Amino acid sequence: MSFVKIWIHLVFATKDRQPLLVQNVRYQIHKHIMENCKAKGIFLQAINGHTDHIHCLISLGKDQNIAKVSQLIKGESSLWINKTKLIGKQFSWQDDYFTVSVSESQVSTVISYINNQENHHQKKSFNEEVEEFMTRYGWQYVNN
Repeated sequence: MSFVKIWIHLVFATKDRQPLLVQNVRYQIHKHIMENCKAKGIFLQAINGHTDHIHCLISLGKDQNIAKVSQLIKGESSLWINKTKLIGKQFSWQDDYFTVSVSESQVSTVISYINNQENHHQKKSFNEEVEEFMTRYGWQYVNN
């Protein structure tokens, strides 16, 4: 039997970072993503976000990888949002996402951070949050 515990913090945004995820819509999307993850065997520990993005804390399974899990979550949820006409216009996520690994000792801190997105974004925009992540993790913009 394989034993795997790889935590990732996954963040993805609406296309063009449009603020389409108003509170009621956002919670319906979170609920749907949680149900979809459970059905697909994706261990989603925490989910939250703001008007233009979502944060997820996920423990990858032995046969899962970041790209596939991201595709399953983003692809299925955008299909569901469009099928249910939840937004009222065509919806899609940005192609890109960012993710970092999370140490077991930091899981509760990341859960708290994810759960506190409403308060966090009263003080800091998503762009400022991205810049902070880029500085903290030494990322650079790459133009393809």
